[in-house]
Amino acid sequence: MGERTLRGARLGGQSFEDERGIEFAARQQVGYKCPQGHGFEITMSVEADVPAVWECPRCGAEALSTSGIVKEEKAEKPVRTHWDMLLERRSIKELEDILTERLELLRGGEIGPAHLHRPRKTKSKKSA
Repeated sequence: MGERTLRGARLGGQSFEDERGIEFAARQQVGYKCPQGHGFEITMSVEADVPAVWECPRCGAEALSTSGIVKEEKAEKPVRTHWDMLLERRSIKELEDILTERLELLRGGEIGPAHLHRPRKTKSKKSA
């Protein structure tokens, strides 16, 4: 008997309920126009926040609202460089002192590449 109840019904969610007595939500038509000149309308709820930009169904470009809604510009933070982050931790005077100290150590041979500061051993020639 379970098979008979589905006989004749199509897949895809066809509803057998009657639409009488149902009150639909208030709707509005919002117009958009893309840079290619394609114009189209989207049906939205009256309560919905209408976006300023919508993707064009024909070409995929960003279509702007014809009702004058302006796209919000997001405030972008300036790019922070390594120098900016260093200046947040140290003052210029501190950096100059550290540089002077490190240069003295480098020139004295205490730091840096070994081949630049340590005397090389020369091979002595053996007499035969």
